[in-house]
Amino acid sequence: RSFLPEDFGSLRLVPGYSQFIQERFQRCLDLYLAPRAVKKPSNLQNAEELMPKLPDPRDLRPFPSAESLVYRGHTGRVRTISVDPTGLWLVSGSDDGTVRLWELISGRCAGIWDLKDVVHMVAWNPNPDLCMFAAAAGGRVVLVVPADVCADHTRLATDEFVRAGFGSQAKDDEEVDDSAVKVSWDTPTSAEQAAGIRVCISMHMTAKSVAWHRRGDYLATLAATSNASSVLIHQVSKHKSQHPFRRLKGVVQNIRFHPTRPWFVVSTQRYVRIYNLMQQALVKTLLLPGVKWISSVDVHPQGDNLIVGSYDRRLAWFDLDLSSKPYRSIRYHSQAIRQVQFSRRFPLFATASDDGSIQVYHGMVYQDLNQNPLIVPLKILRGHEIHNSLGVLDCVFHPVQPWLLSSGADGTIRLWT
Repeated sequence: RSFLPEDFGSLRLVPGYSQFIQERFQRCLDLYLAPRAVKKPSNLQNAEELMPKLPDPRDLRPFPSAESLVYRGHTGRVRTISVDPTGLWLVSGSDDGTVRLWELISGRCAGIWDLKDVVHMVAWNPNPDLCMFAAAAGGRVVLVVPADVCADHTRLATDEFVRAGFGSQAKDDEEVDDSAVKVSWDTPTSAEQAAGIRVCISMHMTAKSVAWHRRGDYLATLAATSNASSVLIHQVSKHKSQHPFRRLKGVVQNIRFHPTRPWFVVSTQRYVRIYNLMQQALVKTLLLPGVKWISSVDVHPQGDNLIVGSYDRRLAWFDLDLSSKPYRSIRYHSQAIRQVQFSRRFPLFATASDDGSIQVYHGMVYQDLNQNPLIVPLKILRGHEIHNSLGVLDCVFHPVQPWLLSSGADGTIRLWT
């Protein structure tokens, strides 16, 4: 193995390389065993041919595309909005501690409730036979029956439905043990009753989210704590509250009732878990690779699909019958996604972000299980101003029309038609 140069009298006296035959044989083996692929020349004349074949957005109308109305009146950032089942009234909650009732078509403010604390969530009861909404402010959730909004018989039926629980609660007081839920159903003051507040649910911890069951009797609340008692389910007709979970993995970020099945959707920081409330069992755990912090969740009205938004700008579409991993992952926003929302009547969904924009998508779910959902970006809506790095905080679709309402940190609510 000495490579020192040697002197030879002539070229014919230079010996051959001893490993020449072995190395040539190994090289032939490499060439023989190497995989081969035939490269066909591309005949593309235009780079647009590489783009996926999507329908023209003009063929997917109607969808919200222009700003039609701005609701002004709040002095702080508007965290939450909700539309009643008829689509005539809008309720909003703000950091200024007030809840405002708006006439949706005209923008007229029809009522103001001062709850003296930051309003984290307002949610209208989805039952069209009842006329009331819930507002979470501080450590309590109030149930409000607004006057002059619905017919007299609907308002009287709602009052009777809400107040019937005080009688059943008194009968059950003797059966409550020390391990019961530390929640009290209180009668409002006379001034609050005159304003339309019928029941105050005192939770002794800050309530940051509220979700109604589709039938309007059960109400789920989420508190700003890290233990299992953060999630509570309340029955309005009997004034009862219960903890559905003994323990939870992670800090809960969002809760939802399933629209068609007795399921309860709970999202933590990195996972979405679906529980069966009747069987008291875990149904499915959805995995979100690459997502670091979930911000919002919504379930498709048919119940087989689900979208998840995150603070790291990702939107994930899940097909619950297909897999526990995302069917499609989208990252179009430049800042955190604050809210995701499905339309209950049209094949539309939207995302609201801190970049001050709302992105509207066409999301068609077919009855044929062999056909994948069609997801098409339609429109980017801009109009909200960014305050303290916060943009659009909430968005909700109109229950009847293809309209979208949004609220932002600039203290305004906007109607897009």
